[in-house]
This record gives sequence, C-alpha cells and structure tokens, in this order.
Amino acid sequence: MNNESLYQFSTLTVVLLLLAFYGGTYLMTLGIRKKNEDADAFMVSNHRVGFGMGAASMTATWIWAASFYAAATSGYTYGVSGPIHYGLWGALMILFIYPFGRRFRKLAPNAHTLGELIHARHGSSSQLILALSNLLGSVISLMVNFTAAGALVSVLSPLSFQAGVIMAGVGVLFYTLWSGFRASVLTDFAQLVALMAIAIVIIPAVFFAMGGPTELVAGLDNLTPEQADFFSTDAILNQGAPFFVAVLAYAIGNQTISQRLFAVNEDHIKPTFLTATLGYGAIVIGLGMIGLMALTLGVEPLNGDMNNLIPQMVSEYLPPFFIALFFILVIGSLSSTADSDLSALSAIIMADVYGKNIARGKPDPKRMLFIGRLTMIIATVLGIVFASFSLDILVMLVFVGALWGAIVFPVIASCFWNRVTNTAFTTSVIVAMVMFCLARFELVPLTGMSGLFFELLASIGGGVIIGLMVFGFLGRILGILAGIAAMIAMLIFATDFLRDYTVLLASLTAYGTSTLVCVVMSLASRQERFDFDTITARVGNYDEALDSGDRDTTTPIQTQPAASTGA
Repeated sequence: MNNESLYQFSTLTVVLLLLAFYGGTYLMTLGIRKKNEDADAFMVSNHRVGFGMGAASMTATWIWAASFYAAATSGYTYGVSGPIHYGLWGALMILFIYPFGRRFRKLAPNAHTLGELIHARHGSSSQLILALSNLLGSVISLMVNFTAAGALVSVLSPLSFQAGVIMAGVGVLFYTLWSGFRASVLTDFAQLVALMAIAIVIIPAVFFAMGGPTELVAGLDNLTPEQADFFSTDAILNQGAPFFVAVLAYAIGNQTISQRLFAVNEDHIKPTFLTATLGYGAIVIGLGMIGLMALTLGVEPLNGDMNNLIPQMVSEYLPPFFIALFFILVIGSLSSTADSDLSALSAIIMADVYGKNIARGKPDPKRMLFIGRLTMIIATVLGIVFASFSLDILVMLVFVGALWGAIVFPVIASCFWNRVTNTAFTTSVIVAMVMFCLARFELVPLTGMSGLFFELLASIGGGVIIGLMVFGFLGRILGILAGIAAMIAMLIFATDFLRDYTVLLASLTAYGTSTLVCVVMSLASRQERFDFDTITARVGNYDEALDSGDRDTTTPIQTQPAASTGA
C-alpha cells in the first residue's frame, strides 16, 4: 500500500497520534465507569440518552470510514450528482426509521433491541432471523472499518496494513469494553465535535488549495455529458436508485440505529433523528465534493485504487499538520462506528440470544454483562483476523443487504397489522432471499417471461417502498394510494428495462416477494388476531426485574397460547 507519492509520517508520529486519540477516548470513559455496571445501562443507557448526545451519537455512528472513500468515489465516478446521491440517501436512512421508531417505542418502551419486540410479537424463529442479519451486518462493518484503518496507516506511514488493523481494533475495544453503549455514546459526542471541526477546516482547505470555485467551474469541461448532468440517468440507476431502495432496509435492519432509538429519551426521538439526518448529509456531501474536484482537475487515483483518492488529495495539497488532522478525522469516524458495532453485537447476544432463548426469559443480569463483554472481545478478534486477510466482502454485503430488504415489510407490518403470523414472517423472508439470489446472480435467465416475472415482483417492491415511506409520515390511506401509483408507474416504465440493472432488480424483488408472501399467508391464516397490548408486559428491563425479585416482565412469551405468539 505504501507509495512514495504520498506524504508519510514516521512510525513514531503515527503511534503517538493513535495513542493520543485512543488514550483520550479511554480517559473520557473513566468518568462514567461504574464499579458495578448494570445490564440495561450497558445496552441502552437505561433509555435516558438526551437529545444532544443522541443526535451526535447517531451522526458519528453513521459517518463511518466508507463514507469518506465512497462519497469521494461517487463524486469522481458520477460527477455533479454523485455526492448528492450518496449523502442524501444515506441521510434518509436515519430519517425514515423515525416514524416507525415511534411505534416500536410505544409497543416496547423498555426494549433493548428490535429483536426483543419481534420475539414478543412472534417468537424465536422470526426474532433470530432479525438477530442473524444484524450479527452479520455488524461483523462485516467491523471488518470494513478495521480494514480502512489498516489501509490508512499503511499509506501514511511505514507501518504495515496488519499493524494498523490491530492498533485500531485494540484501541476501540480498550475504551468500549467496560461501559459498553454508554462509552460508545459519550465518545461519539466528542468524536463528532472533533470530526465536524476538522471537516470544516479540511474540506475547504483542499477545495481552495486545488483552485477553488474558479478551477471547479473551468474543469467542468472535462466531464462527460452524463457526469455534467445533475439528473444523470446513469447516476440515478446505478447509484441513486439502489441507495434509495436501501434506505428502509438499513433503517429497519441495522441494530446500531435501533439501539439508539431505544436508548434516546422518548420525548427526544424526533429532534434527535432530524438533527442526525441533517448533520450526516452535510458532512458526507461535503466529502463527496473532494472527489468531484479531483474529477474536474483530471486527477488519476494512485495505483488505480479509488480508496487512495482522498488521502492522495489531502497529501498532495495540504501541509503535514492538516494531514495529521485528516488522519485523526478518519480514525475517529471509523472508531465511532466500530464501537457502535461492538455495542450492537453485545446487545444482540445478551438480549436476543441469551436473554430470550438460552435463559428463556429468566436471565441473570450479571451473567449478561459477562456475555456482552466476551462478545465484544470475540467480535474484535474476528474483525481483526478477517480484516488482516483483506477478504473480499462484497458477496457477504450483498446477502446482508438482501436479508435486510426482505425483512422490512414483515417487521413493519408485524408492528401495525394484527393478522401477521410467525409462519408468514419467516416464510416470506426465506422465499424473498431465494428469489433475490435467483435474480442477483442470474441463476435463471432474465429474459422473456422469467425476466417479466422478476420485473413484476420488482414493481411490487417499488410500490411497497414508496407506500411505506408515505405511510410512515402521512398515514395508511395516502400510503396505500402512493404505493399503488408507484407500482403502476414501475409496471409501465420498468417492463423490459429493469432487467438490465441486476442489482436494482434483485433488491426490489426481495421487497416485493416478502410483501406478497407475507400478505397472502397472513390473510389466509385463521389464527386469532394478535393483541399488541401484551408486548409491553413481555419486554422489560433486566436489572429492575432482578431488583424487584420479579422477572415476569420477560417471561410471558413462554406461556402465551399459540394464537398470540403466532406459532
């Protein structure tokens, strides 16, 4: 990864920068460290995170290492609309959990994971599907962030890629291990303040060092017609539309978001998510402009690697002090996401796996804490090992994204519609995954009638996405009307066209299939309709149950009749 064209720090300088960053975050956590930590605080800070901390934590968590490189790559690849497509749709992933998040909190105000709510609604099988998708997603995210750390260290210093991976992994674990989610939220706040302060300096500094607005306008002549077009069809179909499809999938499927949803004080949910949406969009779109500037000036990425683009621009145009700030900026962004992934993984294992399945509603909070911390250690080791191998994780990302897309409608419908059954939930997700694989990897020819069949499912999926978004903010009637209108528009314009864009077709197919199967099976079921009022009693705080000597708040799921559990 080393390249003589890039400025490099000495080994001692990089080690001191990392020690300063991770040592500082560790010292911060000492102020909140308890001698006897409790399980609820470890997972969700006892549901008492305030507006400022919550918004900062959400923003910092969502701005991960990939945001830097992918935003710049988007601007470099797709031109003027690239940064908007990456930053705007990423921001909407935060925004669109808000309307559904209010429902989740109303049903289960004391939940720690979305899986606990689904367990209370359906039982173990549906819950474990959701938990598995989150486990895979968070482990992959750890790998990506540790990989980014290794790449950054190897590019800007004589140290090896593996050394960078190990230092980042150990550093994040060091300050997160004891206080868990509470440490993640506190350090996220500090990391975001630093990130914004540095970004406000770095982005304009690069921009003006490269010539400023005059050079940017003059360089527009170097762009292709598609890259110069703000409404580029190429950018919309290859990036904008797939990202838009992913909005709800990531909002519903990502435990780092839902964990903050359950942690934030219920009165502050709306301002927290709105502020995080604006903060993420502004910072990431700004980072994408560096890639656009490089495109207009005709800069070629070193070694043909797009991940070198931002380090290359910073190294070439800025003095060493600013390069050091950039180094801290990237390390802070990837660490804020990595500590959130560790907290998310520990909460899933503690609540979804141990609390609801192994302990069967009678968990020992002290044992939960031990399991949570052990999970963090194991996850860090796995992340370091897999990142050190520089594995190609594209296939895994494809499957996780598809799984999240397949669960969106079943999860949302389960929280609003009392006829959804456990069988409908699990079957719809499995069938949707199969159909996704058939389309994504073209295991069947996407021509003729088979191509038309998948385009029909994808059209249903497009209608579902639009319908759910409108439903979340404007209600059921307008949501249904918007969904039908979107589906009809898709049928008209996507027929014999969408099959040429396999990624988009497959993602929409997952949505459409899971919705169709879930609705048909739920309507056909004669099972007694579910009583949503029972969920609150089934999902409680673990430490409060222990203190009162009454753990019934977590056990009713074991004794409810089949009609209520959806079994």
